[in-house]
Amino acid sequence: MNVSTPQLPTTPRGFPQRLPSTRRGARLARLFAVEQLRTWPVPPGVVERAEAVIAELAANAALHGRVQGRDFRLTLTHDEATGTLRIEVADTLGEKTPVLGPLPAPDSETGRGLHLIAALADRWGTELHASVGKTVWAELDGQEHG
Repeated sequence: MNVSTPQLPTTPRGFPQRLPSTRRGARLARLFAVEQLRTWPVPPGVVERAEAVIAELAANAALHGRVQGRDFRLTLTHDEATGTLRIEVADTLGEKTPVLGPLPAPDSETGRGLHLIAALADRWGTELHASVGKTVWAELDGQEHG
């Protein structure tokens, strides 16, 4: 007789963090997130991709989504069953939604952030909030990126 131990369903792990809409807040978002991801069963290559995506999304929230006196929110969700890591950065400026435009000129110092996110994330998008603001999200599948 084969008796197996019942497995409890895994629930997604979450990490919400509210941070000031400043360069320092964006830097802290990256640092806090990487520290948290290292405690979860996330492959190192996924953590590296996530670090770059978080840095870019948080910097965009602090620079382009900033409303004086309002914070932005970083939320990480890891679904162990699928291995998917979801990164969400919400700010209170819904009028300015990110658009992936053409690549900037080689000597341009800006304009590559969303291209970086598109290259590193398996999926990404924007959700407008009914009340105020938006959430820009990116999902990274659990395997190493090719």
